[in-house]
Amino acid sequence: MKELFRSNDPVRMSRAIGLLEDEGIPAFPMDQHMSVLEGSLGILPQRLMVADRDEFMARAILRDAGLDE
Repeated sequence: MKELFRSNDPVRMSRAIGLLEDEGIPAFPMDQHMSVLEGSLGILPQRLMVADRDEFMARAILRDAGLDE
């Protein structure tokens, strides 16, 4: 698994997952339930992960959509 980015923005995360899944690339948000442990403050960023083989294409898709960092 490769990390594409980390973000506290749920809209950015949702948009990125939607774009990748539309292109047939499974994306896995990690740490999305960590807010329960931190008291729902949204301090800890979520990570967006993809399979190693999909990293190049996923980064290109996010870059084209303006969602890269």
